[in-house]
Amino acid sequence: MAMTIENLLEIQKALQEKYRGIWEGDSPDTAKNHLLYAVEEIGEVSAILKKRGAQAVVEDTGVRAHFCEEMADVFMYLCDVMLCCGVTAEEFERAYREKAERNLRRDFVGEHAHYLENTGKH
Repeated sequence: MAMTIENLLEIQKALQEKYRGIWEGDSPDTAKNHLLYAVEEIGEVSAILKKRGAQAVVEDTGVRAHFCEEMADVFMYLCDVMLCCGVTAEEFERAYREKAERNLRRDFVGEHAHYLENTGKH
């Protein structure tokens, strides 16, 4: 069975409840800290890609497992941020779909042509 945003949020709610009083909690006041933890975990994902390379993530089962674990940490903290701010799965899914639809209609090459042109300056 595929994991849904709703499942992810439910798991994080359960973890927050289990560690209530030990962890910082899931109030609006702690959203910023959870986001900073997510950034820290993104740094760990980046380190794997930098030090081991994306090909190792594809081919080496140990590197892949470590990569997936760190990606899970990123998603867990991002879900904590959503819980802190009271964002529901439905709200997030709607926003994600709307953003993806806008991006599918965009012309990134045309919009950013000035960045893509070779100006000869380095």
